[in-house]
Amino acid sequence: MEPDGDLNPDTDDLPLRANTNHILVRHYALDLTVHFDRKVISGSAVLFLEPCFGLGTKAKDDIGPGIGVGAGTVEPVEKMFGPKERDGDEFQALSGVGSQTATRTETVQSSHLWETTSDDDFTLVLDCCDLNVSKVEEVDVTSVSAMSSLLPGDASERSGDLSVNPQATFIQTLISSPSSQWRQRNQLFSLCSRSPGAQDGSSLHFHRDRWSLQVRKKGVASPQEFPHALRICYETKPTGGSVRWTKDQDNRVCVYTAGSPINNRALFPCQEPPVAMSTWQATVRAPSESVVLMSGEEQTVPIEDGDTCFLIWSYYVTMPMPASTFTLAVGHWRQVTAEIPQALEAGVRDRTDCGEPAKLGAGPGEWTEAKLVSGLGSSTSEVVKGSPLQTGRDQTTRSDSAFWYSSLEDEGLSVTDYSAMVDDGISCSHGDYPCRFAERSARSQRVIPHRVFGPVCLLRKAQTILKLLPRCLAAAHTILGVHPFPRLDVLIVPAGFSSLGMASPHIIFLSQSVLYAGSAGSRDCDLSLCGSRMCHEIAHSWFGLVIGARDWTEEWISEGFATYLEDIIWAQAQQLSMQETAEQSDLKALLRWRRLSDELKNSEEALQILRPNMENTGQVSESGSSTVKHALNPDKAFMQVHYLKGYFLLRFLASQVGEQQFHDFFRLFVKKYHGQLILSQDFLQMLLIAFPDMERKGLTLSAIYADWLDQPGIPKWLYERSAVWSQARLVEEVKAEVVKWILLSQSHQGKGRKRKRIEPKVNYKEVTSEQLVMLLELLLEEEELSEATVRALQRTYDLQNRDAEVRHRWCELVVKHAYTQAYRDVEHFLVHDQAMGVYLYGELMVQESPEQQALASRCLSLVKEEMDQSARRVVEEMVL
Repeated sequence: MEPDGDLNPDTDDLPLRANTNHILVRHYALDLTVHFDRKVISGSAVLFLEPCFGLGTKAKDDIGPGIGVGAGTVEPVEKMFGPKERDGDEFQALSGVGSQTATRTETVQSSHLWETTSDDDFTLVLDCCDLNVSKVEEVDVTSVSAMSSLLPGDASERSGDLSVNPQATFIQTLISSPSSQWRQRNQLFSLCSRSPGAQDGSSLHFHRDRWSLQVRKKGVASPQEFPHALRICYETKPTGGSVRWTKDQDNRVCVYTAGSPINNRALFPCQEPPVAMSTWQATVRAPSESVVLMSGEEQTVPIEDGDTCFLIWSYYVTMPMPASTFTLAVGHWRQVTAEIPQALEAGVRDRTDCGEPAKLGAGPGEWTEAKLVSGLGSSTSEVVKGSPLQTGRDQTTRSDSAFWYSSLEDEGLSVTDYSAMVDDGISCSHGDYPCRFAERSARSQRVIPHRVFGPVCLLRKAQTILKLLPRCLAAAHTILGVHPFPRLDVLIVPAGFSSLGMASPHIIFLSQSVLYAGSAGSRDCDLSLCGSRMCHEIAHSWFGLVIGARDWTEEWISEGFATYLEDIIWAQAQQLSMQETAEQSDLKALLRWRRLSDELKNSEEALQILRPNMENTGQVSESGSSTVKHALNPDKAFMQVHYLKGYFLLRFLASQVGEQQFHDFFRLFVKKYHGQLILSQDFLQMLLIAFPDMERKGLTLSAIYADWLDQPGIPKWLYERSAVWSQARLVEEVKAEVVKWILLSQSHQGKGRKRKRIEPKVNYKEVTSEQLVMLLELLLEEEELSEATVRALQRTYDLQNRDAEVRHRWCELVVKHAYTQAYRDVEHFLVHDQAMGVYLYGELMVQESPEQQALASRCLSLVKEEMDQSARRVVEEMVL
């Protein structure tokens, strides 16, 4: 085990310290309380452990497709997923790293008499930082009488097992119980997590350094002898990198997991390496007026917490996933419905300045209660009865299921279509868990139950998401098949959220920047940013979550795939023709090509490589620890290379085999690899086997590595193809409009001529949102545009009321040409679109205009308290 003192404080690699080759956490039981007054989460985590047998390392040559385990692991891992997915426009949501990179040292914390343990004692190493640990103790699960019914064999056999190690026997039997007993297993995990400490009353010895929590039991020399259930009592820190304490758009306090590069290790001690798959259950206590949203398979009904003003929310998952995918959001969210009472919006507007608490709807006494022990097993049909999550007392009471599907009838979509159901012979190759891919009903469920939440002031705008969501879900099902997760919540997160979206199991975070600023009756072409972003996040359910990267440095496996699929799913949701789909795809490809070209010109080569570990990808140390290359590099947070270069690699491969054939291959790949982690070679090798003509063309695995994955820069094919995209019909239409605007500008710039009092009448062609982005980008390349032309642009296209992608380019144009009349649009963008605004600060400062620099300083002062830490640090370096 590498001590913290040996880590270079200036390194940009993130250490994954957990010794997953020695022992694995199979289940977490969290019991947490949210304290908004102190900005901490306190409570305990009970870890149910399973030792690994036959320790040793595998050579990388022994690891083939479908094994689902990286070099250095000792047994096939049952369920494989990547880290929770972080998506952004200007940069990824690799936030929250400031407290780690800026702080060179952290207070070392140890339990009493840690020094009395020996190096010969076995050490459990967990990934952990920014936590105050108060106690670690062994849990006496033998006190749970119901556990005895799980033990196999007759009484004499059970007696023999118990005499050797009763705790280990109980836990191992519970962990290995079949998936058909998942409800009973959840209840037993819950009972065991509330068991008292070991009878001897002694705490386990622990030591916490910057990146890890280390636990020992004196005299225990092997993982097999180590306690199989332990409780860690702890408290988070207000500045911890895994959670964000902030205020929502209604000026109400809230907290959510930040999706930072350190994942969840500052939320609870855990095993962060991707191979450490586990299930979990969580009980979260929060003030009664707040809502708790979390990764969980069924929607919970909160119950009262005794005489306190808190409510208890319980969630669980039965599909083993990494701890990094655990997602939590607690705030005064309201559910979006088809109709928003005006009194509700007006009431919150009146209260936001003074911070008066808003009511959640029905009071706690009116809510349906469930037994704490059995509540985890409630079915969806039971949960929706008497749901507390309604939009106000004056709203007609409806069950959750009613408004989950309220928008489907208008779209002509059925909730579940069994007409085309066939048994396609899906055979799951992962371990035993209740898998939706094997469920007959799930295979034809086009639209899973879904809800949308947000602050009251954005409920009306968020109705667009409620309208589009069923169409996007149905389209994703058409393209990719079975939805991996049984339900979906979408939350509009606070303005300081540093990306456009983040996908986790059962929940998606969306930035307010994706909400359309125009009228409610907008066409699909006006909703492109909102629709395509939702499709991107939905695509992560398949690529990034149910199929993930075995090595986190291969982000392109999730981000490149989701970027590629968002166009296909969104086109399906819009029901475009094949020609329309191809034309829209070519226009987006050209926009992404321009973005990638600019990024690669202004970034270091080491960050341009999609497989930075190259031939060492997937390898770990003997204990299972490793590092994530460049994860803490602040420049990486602003890069899109894994999105864009990965997207273009998939477009290249599709061009070689045919797009429809490529899409059909995706479905086959999902069927084979769902529930597993993969490396690039797993996808590419299966593709080469499915399409043998590729190798005859010289497209071998090594050739693809060399051209696309292991080298910086841009492959030759992409240069050649970009020339074709630049001549596409939709692009040519934009070029024709640009000429009109340039001529108009020139008509206002003639020297020695009297300026015409009346501007010439020009017929401008109506363009889509993507075309408008391209138009503005091309006009940004012009050195001069007259003020009258800029004003006419704004008026013609109503630029201040378009989507955030368009408004971003409009603000760039305003800054470049010092169009002071629209500085208010720049200020509005920097305040309300923080996920995309970092670049604009640089533009304001580089112009060396006192007025523009003052604008940058003023905007920073307005939002710095709510900004993402890494974004704030970068902006302050520009402005201050």
